Amino acid sequence: MRLLYSFGIHCYFVLIWIMQFFNPKAKKWITGRKNVFNDLKKSIDTTNLYWFHCASLGEFDQGIPVMNALKKRDPAAFILVTFFSPSGMEHYHKRRHCANYVCYLPIDTPKNAKKFLSITQPKKIFFIKYEFWFNYIFEAKKSEIPLYSISCILRPDQLFFKKYGSFFREGLSYFTYFFVQNNETKLLLNQIHLTNALITGDTRFDKVIDNKNNSSEDSIIENFLSTSKKAIILGSSWAWEEELLKEIIHQLPNEKIIIAPHDVSEKHINAIESLFDNAIRYSNMSKEIQYSSNVLIIDCIGKLSNAYRYGKMAFIGGGSTGKLHNILEPAVFGLPVIFGPKHSKFPEAKQFLDVGIGYEISNSNELSGSINFIDNNLNTLTLKCATFIESSTGASEKIIENIF
Repeated sequence: MRLLYSFGIHCYFVLIWIMQFFNPKAKKWITGRKNVFNDLKKSIDTTNLYWFHCASLGEFDQGIPVMNALKKRDPAAFILVTFFSPSGMEHYHKRRHCANYVCYLPIDTPKNAKKFLSITQPKKIFFIKYEFWFNYIFEAKKSEIPLYSISCILRPDQLFFKKYGSFFREGLSYFTYFFVQNNETKLLLNQIHLTNALITGDTRFDKVIDNKNNSSEDSIIENFLSTSKKAIILGSSWAWEEELLKEIIHQLPNEKIIIAPHDVSEKHINAIESLFDNAIRYSNMSKEIQYSSNVLIIDCIGKLSNAYRYGKMAFIGGGSTGKLHNILEPAVFGLPVIFGPKHSKFPEAKQFLDVGIGYEISNSNELSGSINFIDNNLNTLTLKCATFIESSTGASEKIIENIF
């Protein structure tokens, strides 16, 4: 079965290699891996190395609090971070982090896994959330390197829990410990006779607290608001959220609205401008000039998490596609959160709904109703958000306490 798995990985690599001639992201995926082994040899210190692997930027956010806690416990630690996707490699530097070296993960073949571990010689390995690369897992087991899954989340429909999933279950059995987000994941592991799991929650709660503590004033947004009033923030939006907001914006004549789209390409920013009359781009605003527009478009990456400090509620993108974006970032600033109906892969969405700080909507009427309800109960909901976030922190310290 391992041969079949590795053959599948090779086929995947060939497919991406072909796609690079038509797709810029695929090209970055290929070219970014060309010299990874030589660069590693020149750039890392293997004396006291810990390896963290993340799929992309969201998983990096989950790893950062653990890296910080590890550095406090072991200041001499050399932290190596690998990414699977170009989006992680291109944007990780916009985060406050303590990683010593960052690179792409070489494709998961037996040869690459053996070579990678031979070069890096990690003391411990951390795979974040749902990253399971089985040749690396098997080589880590063979080399007797402790391997941990951080902020792990599993679902019943995954291969591990199918009758034909014995190969993948074997891979899971090689993990030293699982630090899981919820009880469902722990029970799923128990069903396949893995009891080395501890519910620690989502480490992103620790990350967003750090974001809040290190947030700063934004003179452009303050100038846009021009008063002490707070904005409705459309965060990491896709076309679906933007079009729903367009349908009801006439009901919000006195509201200031900040739109931070998921896609900041010129084409998409133009599309948003066509929806909202007199909207102004963040990049075109002056710190001194006052503007009459009620809609601000943040047309650059890296401003959203800080912008939430100026919000009173947030409508978060991705809930119509099953790719819900981070709802913890606004909540840490006390913002109740609205999102679309496709969020089953995001346990925090259910938590928000259960606690009463999250609102699921499917159409513009429901969006309007949720905005009105939040506005009428804003003080109570703001306090409830802050209390919930604070009560959910501490996962990173629990993890570090259990691995040392």
